Amino acid sequence: MGMIILLAVLVALVLWVISVQRDLVTKDENCKNAMSQIGVQQSSRWDALTAIADLVRSYDEHEYNTLRDVIGMRQGITGKSSAEEVEAQEQAMAQAMKAINVVVERYPELKANDNYKKAMDDVNTYENQVRMSRMVYNDTVTLYNRLIRMFPSSFVASIFHFDMREYLEVEKEKTAMPSMKIH
Repeated sequence: MGMIILLAVLVALVLWVISVQRDLVTKDENCKNAMSQIGVQQSSRWDALTAIADLVRSYDEHEYNTLRDVIGMRQGITGKSSAEEVEAQEQAMAQAMKAINVVVERYPELKANDNYKKAMDDVNTYENQVRMSRMVYNDTVTLYNRLIRMFPSSFVASIFHFDMREYLEVEKEKTAMPSMKIH
């Protein structure tokens, strides 16, 4: 009788470990998928910026080359990318947007161009989608990290070498309170 109880406990323990490991794999894959979605949205945003750079070419070749150099910093984000890599791409994109804004100030007729307006609408749409994808990623990482840190699943996570994931941080200038002064 004691052998049956011991065998039943052992089977239950093995089934529990398998269940926790499968849950960890599922949550890990969800994190990778969420990161990939950020990459897809960023790629679309880069494509829209490239379209703007191509428009700039008809105004000034030097400005076009400058924008192409900035856009050349583009790197793909995949499910295996880190939070730092996403942040680096966001910084590169911010540089590209600043360069485009400088060009638009020099060439007001570019700002009035319908293709420019459409491309900027696309950039804004993709930026909103990146923002949503970042939120989904951080929510997914929260669930994954929680499972890794909570006992007894933390025991299984350490056995199978599941590591914590980093959150995507909000840029400091985006969280600062805007000035409400009326001039």
